[in-house]
Amino acid sequence: MRISKAPAEVLASLAELQVAAGQVFRDVGMPEVAQNNVDMADLEARQAAGQVWIGEYEGRIAGFVTASVVDGYAHIEQVSCVPDLAGQGIGRRLMEHVEVAGRHRGMSATTLTTYRDVPWNAPYYRRLGYRALSLHEVGPELQHILSAEAAYPGIDATKRCAMIKPNPPRS
Repeated sequence: MRISKAPAEVLASLAELQVAAGQVFRDVGMPEVAQNNVDMADLEARQAAGQVWIGEYEGRIAGFVTASVVDGYAHIEQVSCVPDLAGQGIGRRLMEHVEVAGRHRGMSATTLTTYRDVPWNAPYYRRLGYRALSLHEVGPELQHILSAEAAYPGIDATKRCAMIKPNPPRS
């Protein structure tokens, strides 16, 4: 898989990909989450800031990740993969890309927010080396993200958590 910065002309396709990838939330009783629309202005701003990467596999976009810096850590905002390529390691590779980029910028860890019990969320991220943060470990910017997410349709804040993965120092 080849990972590169997302060009502006693919943003509409990424929005469609995110909506398609989110349909699996229907299977776990979260239809409102599956219906959430993509904020195109936010996606465009992130792309303009160089915070969106695409993964291309077999000549097509297979997934994408958006990331930023939150509380001094690399932060994975969104990772989505084409549904028919689920389980191929595409999301993991995109996340690793953010982790490595953060490490190269001197960031000691990568964070994300997610659902505690959805199988492809926190349980999966634990297998990738992430751990849930306790309330006192959540920095102010990350707390702001969790609070903003709680306002989205279908989001139950009690089922969300922030997670962190240490970035080993550059060798």
